[in-house]
Amino acid sequence: MITDKSKKEFQRACESIPGGVNSPVRAFKSVNGTPLFIKQAKGSRVEDIDGNTFIDFVGSWGPMILGHCPDMILNALIDAAKRGTSYGAPTIVESEMAELICKMVPSCEKVRMVNSGTEATMSAVRLARGFTKREKIVKFAGCYHGHGDSFLIKAGSGAITLGLPDSPGVTQSIAKDTLTADYNNLESVERLFAEHKDQIAAIIVEAVAGNMGVVKPAPGFLQGLREIATKYGALLIFDEVITGFRLAKGGAQEYYNVTPDLTTLGKIIGGGLPVGAYGGRKDIMDMLAPLGPVYQAGTLSGNPLAMSAGLVTLNYLNSTPDFYQKLEQKAAKVEAGFIENLKKAGVKGVVNRVGSMITLFFNDKHDTLTSFDEVMTSDKEKYAKFFYLSLESGIYLAPSQFESMFISEAHTEEDRNNLLAANLKALQQL
Repeated sequence: MITDKSKKEFQRACESIPGGVNSPVRAFKSVNGTPLFIKQAKGSRVEDIDGNTFIDFVGSWGPMILGHCPDMILNALIDAAKRGTSYGAPTIVESEMAELICKMVPSCEKVRMVNSGTEATMSAVRLARGFTKREKIVKFAGCYHGHGDSFLIKAGSGAITLGLPDSPGVTQSIAKDTLTADYNNLESVERLFAEHKDQIAAIIVEAVAGNMGVVKPAPGFLQGLREIATKYGALLIFDEVITGFRLAKGGAQEYYNVTPDLTTLGKIIGGGLPVGAYGGRKDIMDMLAPLGPVYQAGTLSGNPLAMSAGLVTLNYLNSTPDFYQKLEQKAAKVEAGFIENLKKAGVKGVVNRVGSMITLFFNDKHDTLTSFDEVMTSDKEKYAKFFYLSLESGIYLAPSQFESMFISEAHTEEDRNNLLAANLKALQQL
């Protein structure tokens, strides 16, 4: 595999972009290498600027549930662009998008469009504070909710990938209003509420943790959070930026039958374009300006390109029979293949999967991984070696042990067979 052009372009990028990348995990730092520069993508494959082609299981970190460049999305984008790319004024497609989201997502009676998952989570927390007139929030170690100041306390995703659990620039006053509990540990949440009682505005949680690798919510965990929030008069926020429309039409809240007060969305709802959204109960959402006193705005929010691509995507997901059942079947076969390959190769590991989200952890200390502390005992160096062995076999995985791989509609049986063959080969060479 020749990557000379990518290496040269990375050196060039480092001269004008901090670290050579516009999002830290792309830098391949945790796998001790330099990133591939992608030239183009179609279906289940990406091609780098050196001409190497890979079966893609990153999927732009989750949005590409239909694969890259589906014709229906390209056609929608072309049609929208011909009419203009941004107006800073209301459009019909925004209302159509909002109506469809509210129809599909159980918790959403109203929804506000923004431009990223980070904007969605920041705005949802501000709204929760404004609605409850309380200041503190509860989050969970290893869960990542974007790079808002309130969330960069024991955060997941790139923060743990780079070994940066807390970020300089987050003030002490903000940090003291962020209380951290342990994922899948209701007692740790109860303790915080007992100590801070009427001061906590909201609990925010990844309904399925996807930013410390995939970690499933334990039976009763999400329902327990619902009960605790209701008991203490706090709001429950599900961060479904990843899980929204990926696990089911209604996301993780439909999948687990637990309804939060607010939901944050992103990734899939833009059909591959930058987008975010947050929605929830009408009485809460009506606190937003211009109806209420909680201010949030965005010049490009609800822009016609993202709305058009997202609307086509959601309409397809909503109207395609057995879409999620078929995706589940694909992912289950990958999970079973990984487990079998670990046995064949004599390598100790843990495979965590929920729906079409999968992480293979190189961990010989635990048989199951249910928390941030357990996840952090995984072998990052072994994953780095595994990552490059997979690349050599034409498989593109996330350049971090602490991320998810994503199965899409575009992945074929041949893709799965190639993945499992490459997986076994790589495991046997570790």
